[in-house]
Amino acid sequence: MKRLVSTGRLIAFGLIVVMLITLCVATLYKLQIIDGAAYYEESVNSDPTEESVTAARGNILDRYGRVLVSNRECYNLAISDKRLFSDDVDDPNAIILQMINMVEAAGDKYTDDLPITKEPPFEYTNMTDIQRMLLNAYLKDKGLDEDTTAVELMSYFRTRYDIAGSYNAEEMRKIASVRYAVNVRYAINTNPYVFVEDASIDLISDLMGVVGNVVEVETSYIREYNTQYAAHILGYVQAMSDADMEKYRPGKENSTYDYDTKVGKDGVELAFENWLHGTNGKATVERTASGTVTSTIYTEDPVPGNHVYLTIDIQLQEAVERILETGIQTLQLKRDEDNLKAVSEGRTDDVREDIQGGAIVVVDIKTGEPLAIASYPTYNLSTLLEDYDEISSTEYDPLFNRALLGAYAPGSTFKPCTAIAGLSENIINTETQILCDGVFTKYSDQGYAPECWIYTQDHLTHGNDNVTEALKDSCNIFFYTMADNLGIRKLMEYAEDFGLGESTGIELVETTGNMANPDNHLTYDVDEWVDGDTVQTGIGQSDSLFTPLQLAEYCAAIANGGTRHSAALLKSVRSFDYSRQLYQKDTEALSTVETADYNWAAVQRGMYLMANDISSSSLTVYYALGNYSYNGVSLPVAAKTGTSQLGEDKTNNAIFMCYAPFDDPQIAISIVVERGQSGANLSSMARNVLDAYFGLGDKSSTADSEYTLLK
Repeated sequence: MKRLVSTGRLIAFGLIVVMLITLCVATLYKLQIIDGAAYYEESVNSDPTEESVTAARGNILDRYGRVLVSNRECYNLAISDKRLFSDDVDDPNAIILQMINMVEAAGDKYTDDLPITKEPPFEYTNMTDIQRMLLNAYLKDKGLDEDTTAVELMSYFRTRYDIAGSYNAEEMRKIASVRYAVNVRYAINTNPYVFVEDASIDLISDLMGVVGNVVEVETSYIREYNTQYAAHILGYVQAMSDADMEKYRPGKENSTYDYDTKVGKDGVELAFENWLHGTNGKATVERTASGTVTSTIYTEDPVPGNHVYLTIDIQLQEAVERILETGIQTLQLKRDEDNLKAVSEGRTDDVREDIQGGAIVVVDIKTGEPLAIASYPTYNLSTLLEDYDEISSTEYDPLFNRALLGAYAPGSTFKPCTAIAGLSENIINTETQILCDGVFTKYSDQGYAPECWIYTQDHLTHGNDNVTEALKDSCNIFFYTMADNLGIRKLMEYAEDFGLGESTGIELVETTGNMANPDNHLTYDVDEWVDGDTVQTGIGQSDSLFTPLQLAEYCAAIANGGTRHSAALLKSVRSFDYSRQLYQKDTEALSTVETADYNWAAVQRGMYLMANDISSSSLTVYYALGNYSYNGVSLPVAAKTGTSQLGEDKTNNAIFMCYAPFDDPQIAISIVVERGQSGANLSSMARNVLDAYFGLGDKSSTADSEYTLLK
């Protein structure tokens, strides 16, 4: 009978089995007997820690999905205090100093929270809120008096941290800054000290090559700005202050904010913090004694922040900021030439002050949505924190958002409001004429007889004007008479409905300004309210102070027939993966000005003639905006100039507002230039803004393709 398996095959199979068993036994012997002690030692020395996993902050995008602010993944360097202060390190202070010197040699900066000058005589610096909080926590934790001086604290550091006398004062201060930073974070029970944020690969390699596992590399995120513009709108993030701690960590245990979480400090970053903030996760990380990560177990997944869409069109915003900067520089060059000429001719009274700054706001007439909000001078958001001292001390305050916080007398741009009030209250009708004889004499017996600008300037008069002609001519006598007949309370009522001196609805910090009134007059003047103040209010003087944003929304309300919309910046919000829409803005009317259509037509026509009639109050405006067209398409403009008088020996502020196209309004523009002298001087800027807007074409087609799901 034939055998199924040959003897040779059985022998071969047996040998293979024996070899495998032998290999397993040998491997087990090596693991358990030869290397067992080493593995046991390593397991005993494994270092499990619970660490926070940083959640990405939400992006900020413009109305068409262009990313304005996003996150860039970065590498942070943390110091392992267990390894730095282990028996394997002879002199931790020497290691710290060596690391700091390497960082500085590479042109980077290490995190220095110690609010003490870099060299003797040691003094406390001007502390940020977070520095003061940390210092107070350290002093309390170490049992030191809260009045401890900087010199006393430095002496304490040298003793407590055993910093040898061989280190000079500057070196001792560097060492102490890191020892302090590590200790104080234990005092407030927060995440470990980050030695270097956003470290380069070269620096990481150099440090680890010298100090080894004393440094640990952690992945985090840093805010990245994808535009050089919109600094006053976007804002920035920074470590929390004491006030932020109370706001975002009231319960502490249940807070989604860690002590070192960066929060919005200004602009959109602050206004929409609740949408943008992500929730950090937690992970248990095991490391060997040498620092090698052997295990990472996520116990809580991080939840990224949501993405915020603004009403701003960043292409228009960028163009408007350039127009504002160039326009102001051009005006200043002309001012310099005029001043030199005046001095050379001995006309020192004609020397004007330098221009200090300005703002332009562009809004959608149908919705009130801000499309561009520009303030000048401005700054670079990407380097704001590192350049803060220089920026904050720069002349004319680049940090000041003139578009929202600057309040200016509107001058003659207030006259359309006076006109609508007079028409609506039947003080006049559209055909009523008022004689301009150059001087308003009703209160001359009280020593008050204001003149029309044309009489002061050229000793001429406007003759008989109806309301449309008065707006074209900007006749002061007409509006003095109107205001006097209306009374201040009626002017206040219509100004309120137009949103002048009221909140605009924007989510950023703004001033509401002030509509002139008897109730708070003494806040602005030393004399009691008199009839002359009402008369001056009618032409935009007295105590009236409005922001460029308020003026833009006011102009839009004139253009659309009386609806004042909210100027809210938030257009929509999407979830972190863009899959869900969490919020969508609805058009909101804050107030309405009720009057007959023919009254609106009369006022609108007056503003149209201001820009398009060669006999209007300004040839400058006519030459800049008359018969305006773009690419051969007629897009007529309606406009109103304003000159804000600041007092004797002060150069006037310049105010200008307009809307276009006249027959189907789309955008309203307001421009303010401090010490600009005359609103007409700003008409060329307005034309450039109109060119930029109408030149953008089909803006929605430029949205990034990866966000097409958002439509």
